Amino acid sequence: MRTLVCATVLALLPGWLAAQDRVLSIGGGVTEVVAALGEAGRLVGRDTTSTYPATITALPDVGYMRALSPEGVLSVAPDLILLTEGAGPPETLETLRETGVTLVPVPEGHSPEAVLDKIRTVAAALGVADKGAALADRLDAEMTAALAQVAQDSRPKPRVLFVLSNSGGRLTGAGTGTSAAAMIALAGGQNALTGFAGYKALGDEAIAAAAPEVILMMARTGEDAGDHGAADLASHPALAATPAGQAGRVVRMDGMLLLGFGPRTPEAITALHAALHPKAP
Repeated sequence: MRTLVCATVLALLPGWLAAQDRVLSIGGGVTEVVAALGEAGRLVGRDTTSTYPATITALPDVGYMRALSPEGVLSVAPDLILLTEGAGPPETLETLRETGVTLVPVPEGHSPEAVLDKIRTVAAALGVADKGAALADRLDAEMTAALAQVAQDSRPKPRVLFVLSNSGGRLTGAGTGTSAAAMIALAGGQNALTGFAGYKALGDEAIAAAAPEVILMMARTGEDAGDHGAADLASHPALAATPAGQAGRVVRMDGMLLLGFGPRTPEAITALHAALHPKAP
């Protein structure tokens, strides 16, 4: 009888483990960490911001990270949900907790140290702390090297205006305390908008006062870091009148690479530094 019970348990064990291994990742940076740890096979869903690596996009999309619904999240039957800081709304998270699903908040931050904390938190939640330590050590070395390269550049730091969106000529720019401002600083630039925190709509006077030497925007699909966007300048007289507009300096980068503060942060620092400080022809 005991042998029969043990055999039954062993037969059920793989399915039980699989049931405990259904992970939903909310937040593009968090999802990139899961993939970098080699654990993407455990994912059963993603949020709209999770687009890298490209294979992730084949997973069911449960919605935008700040506008989640219990129905959308529970549609993929997760056992573990990794939530980037700021995901919600709060009432959805409360409903999810009441279902018994395990929710693990992942700290968000805009510094090399925050990237390492994110990796360690995700790795611990997934039960692969050793993998997390190894990935954190590698990225720490890569970020140190990238920042050393930036520090060695003695050229003046250009004033950079990050434009989050341009909707019918109405611009939204990045002030202090944003991921864009942090990345600009890490890459050897200075944020042109310092009079407010967070993201804010910009009037023509604010754009003129910012006097950016470089305009930074998110890339359209398929674009690499570099100068793109003459159409953006031409369609917005206030931008066209700035030093950046006069020089035609518009840099576009992949949004999650630039702002995600995930495992690709060293790559983002290096790419943005190269775009802000191009080598002389």
